[in-house]
Amino acid sequence: MGTPEIRRRFLEFFKTRDHVVVPSSSLIPTDSSVLLTTAGMQQFKPYYTGEADPLRDFGSKNTVSIQKSFRTSDIDEVGDNSHLTFFEMLGNFSFGGYDKAEAIKLAHEFITQELGLTIGYVTIFAGDERGLRDEQSKKIWQDLEVKDIRESGRADNFWGPTGSEGPCGPTTEIYINDQEIWNLVFNEYYCRVDGRLEKLPTFGVDTGMGLERLAMIAQGKANIFATDLFEKLIGILPLELSAKNKRIIADHTRAVCFLVSDGVIPSNKGTGYILRRLLRRVIAYGGDAAPLINLITDNYQSFYPELNKQKVLEVFNEEKTKYGEALRNGLKEMQKLVVINNQTAFQLYETYGLPFEVIKDRHPNLSRAKFEKEFAKHQEISRAGNGQKFAGGLADHNPQTIRLHTAHHLLLAALQRVLGRQVKQRGSNINRERLRLDFSFNRQLTEEEKKKVEDLVNQKIKENLPVRRQEMNKTEAEKLGAEMEFGQKYGETVSVYSIGGGSGDAFSIEFCGGPHVARTGELGHFKIMKEEPVAQGVRRIKAVLK
Repeated sequence: MGTPEIRRRFLEFFKTRDHVVVPSSSLIPTDSSVLLTTAGMQQFKPYYTGEADPLRDFGSKNTVSIQKSFRTSDIDEVGDNSHLTFFEMLGNFSFGGYDKAEAIKLAHEFITQELGLTIGYVTIFAGDERGLRDEQSKKIWQDLEVKDIRESGRADNFWGPTGSEGPCGPTTEIYINDQEIWNLVFNEYYCRVDGRLEKLPTFGVDTGMGLERLAMIAQGKANIFATDLFEKLIGILPLELSAKNKRIIADHTRAVCFLVSDGVIPSNKGTGYILRRLLRRVIAYGGDAAPLINLITDNYQSFYPELNKQKVLEVFNEEKTKYGEALRNGLKEMQKLVVINNQTAFQLYETYGLPFEVIKDRHPNLSRAKFEKEFAKHQEISRAGNGQKFAGGLADHNPQTIRLHTAHHLLLAALQRVLGRQVKQRGSNINRERLRLDFSFNRQLTEEEKKKVEDLVNQKIKENLPVRRQEMNKTEAEKLGAEMEFGQKYGETVSVYSIGGGSGDAFSIEFCGGPHVARTGELGHFKIMKEEPVAQGVRRIKAVLK
């Protein structure tokens, strides 16, 4: 059974059982607490807490989806039989529509009847110091005549947020051939940061099953890279490459196709850093990924029409050009060094962009954790430097840069007024000559829209609005609707700049380190110089002050 058929059967199975099919959300999440979408339930979180109404939004309390997902924690494990960065998560979800019995029966029916597979064993929550042993799930599985029911503790069979708060509850997992293929989470509680559990008013079901692992089982393959999702990709790679490197190239190229198509741009921070790391690893190991990109986009586009082959090829070729010379110089420099440790490995990365993986291939005793520690030190120094820049301590501090910084805030707010609040910042760059803003929007702006944006910014400049800075709790700032910098992580106390009025009715309010002008009347005349595409669903504006 090919993966297109598995996808079709999964969605059709639940659709005929009163579930509404919801398309995959972007890999770029709306949830600022995570860098990328890691699971199918992320787009449904507000429905479990009661913040959103599923009947209003979907016309049903039950949904089903196949969600694009990405987990950065597995990058270094890719190359074995099972780990991936990008994957597809099949899931069915209920927000008070049915209970544990219905959820377990649906999963059992899909596996055993729709796919004709045999369940090896299942696991249930054994309870912990608070009790909560899931006797109910055990009884349901017994009634379905599943003989092997195993009990596990909190680490394996209780799902909850780590370091934050949110819906949580016991889980039951389905295993075939000793492979865990489906995890059913029962959101019965709300977990507070201190670990306290409060009963949720509405019982929630959240399930997740990786398509790649399911395909491996359904197709009788020894590993995920032997399935139809990867077999052709592996097959067109050069024979001289090792099996591990072929798997890394195939996985990373597939991930690159989806990240770029969802609007991620290579950079040295956040999601852009993840993308650049994947791209450069592919380039270092395999050279030309163009044939893979063509095959991947052709294979997936019928189910994910947002895949943009041309943009992915453009990004790949641009990064390859930038990286080629740096890589050659980095390898030459590495050969000159007498000692290679984690500090010198990071210096090679920082100076030449030489990936840790390439260095580790030649020096296997290096530690990724220690390398990342060096990278974290570098980020702290960079952040401190930016703080000094905005505090007026560096040579880059310039009145025109500051004016353009404030105009950047006005531009984002104006775009949201003209095009809609769905517009979000996706990147920025400001120098003494111009500002550049990347933002989420799926088409070219009309001349009329550009003029409206320009006129609105200039109107706010003419009004000579006050620009105020406040320090406040991050949660308070989020409640005010303050815009966040894309890909940035924030502490508990944040700096917020508002333009015009109080925080609640300001024209613009953003998380920002500053600095800014005191009043908008200092800016002069705002002019958009260029509006262009950057990636699928991402546009770019370059503007100046005259």
